[in-house]
Amino acid sequence: MKIAVVCANGKEGKMLVKEALERGLDVTAVVRGDNKSEAGTVIKKDLFDLTKADLEDFDVVIDAFGAWTPETLPQHSTSLKHLCDILSGCETRLLVVGGAGSLYVNAEHTAQVMDGADFPDMFKPLASNMGKALCELRTRNDVKWTYVSPAGDFQADGAKTGKYILGGEELTLNEKGESVISYADYAVAMIDEAVNGNHIRQRISVVAE
Repeated sequence: MKIAVVCANGKEGKMLVKEALERGLDVTAVVRGDNKSEAGTVIKKDLFDLTKADLEDFDVVIDAFGAWTPETLPQHSTSLKHLCDILSGCETRLLVVGGAGSLYVNAEHTAQVMDGADFPDMFKPLASNMGKALCELRTRNDVKWTYVSPAGDFQADGAKTGKYILGGEELTLNEKGESVISYADYAVAMIDEAVNGNHIRQRISVVAE
């Protein structure tokens, strides 16, 4: 299996590369600058400069793009649209490192995590822009996409247990009543999905056991 990790120099990107390599998968890092991941094969190119020819030979492309500043937040939509456009009609699957703010907190799917009174104001612009990108992704019936939301508490330096609970559109809590997962365990779940491909054109979510 050939996997490309776009934005592989980010914290989660590097974790995804590491997890895939540990399973013996053929991994290519897509980075703008010098490769900081463990991947031996590299495409040195800006995401927005990628072409269909760059990615069409991969079985799976994992989009680990992240933007944090007010002027770059809209790129969550534009970057995902670009990847969808160049993978349109391809057998290549697109897996997206998503956000938790757009997870629903009721069975009717009318209220999201980001709508809650206790949701931090500082994260609302990020959650809103990532949620918008997900809404746009849902319209793409020409791409074999899967959107993977982490738990509410997404811990960069958390331990790897290799275990997780698979959820769907709603915020899922573990037996301790927590919504938490480490970057490492998220990577386990993402690579499981890359290998198995069980959730085409679906949003799934993951939480630590």
